[in-house]
Amino acid sequence: MESLKVLIPTDFSVQAEYAYLMVKKLEEKIPVEIHFLHVLNVPDTVTMNKNGVIETCGEINVDFVVSQKDIAIRKLNNLKTLYGENIKTHFELGKVTTKIVSYSEENKFDLVVMGTKGAWGLKEKLSGSETQIIARQSKIPLLSLMCDRSDLIIENILLVHDFTNPKNENLALLQKLIKAFNTKVHLLQISSRNTDDGNKAAFAGMDTFASLNGISNFEKHILSDKDIENGVIHFNQMHEMDIICIGTHGKGGLFHTSATEKLINHLFKPIISYQLKN
Repeated sequence: MESLKVLIPTDFSVQAEYAYLMVKKLEEKIPVEIHFLHVLNVPDTVTMNKNGVIETCGEINVDFVVSQKDIAIRKLNNLKTLYGENIKTHFELGKVTTKIVSYSEENKFDLVVMGTKGAWGLKEKLSGSETQIIARQSKIPLLSLMCDRSDLIIENILLVHDFTNPKNENLALLQKLIKAFNTKVHLLQISSRNTDDGNKAAFAGMDTFASLNGISNFEKHILSDKDIENGVIHFNQMHEMDIICIGTHGKGGLFHTSATEKLINHLFKPIISYQLKN
């Protein structure tokens, strides 16, 4: 069976624990190689060579950074005591979100898993959560969650998409989950206005999309709602889904609202986000 190489960024909070428990749930059906990464948030002027020696430009006290590194290394080593010697741990310096994205891509991970506290109101508008920023930037699929899902039974996955122009997407992770857990995929298109012709075209697009992406066990759904976020919430209230899967164009921020990022910040469901092909 194909394995998964999974990265869990950790700040040693309970959210990172949620991420680990979610990965252990995946491990029930899929062999998983688990890596923990802690990034010490420092400016670019602070560097660490291959031998772990830290240097700064002089404005930041080297001894302080070294002490923070030592604390982090002890906590990473403690994870091995808690979870076993099979896990791998890593320490890096840099801006947290940027380093997580670059590290996951350079080391060819299959999946990044992160617990998140979410973000609402002014915080969401100005900065958002680290998790949503990584979802925006990462070419590696991201599985995010807000709470303990160790009791999750993965039977139904909701795939939210615009099926008017179906193509082969970056769904290797989803295909592995389908194969391992024998899940049913619910294809959902959300529209603010439905017509008979539009619905017929959407259903035909779903069939083509499923064929192009190797999905055989699926149901087709169309829901009229004011936006994607509300549509996903209302659909999940009517049909209890286990995981939400949704693509992103990698755009977001103060002047662009991303439905994927809003769901990551607001929805208490595990969410798989992936980069859509242009």
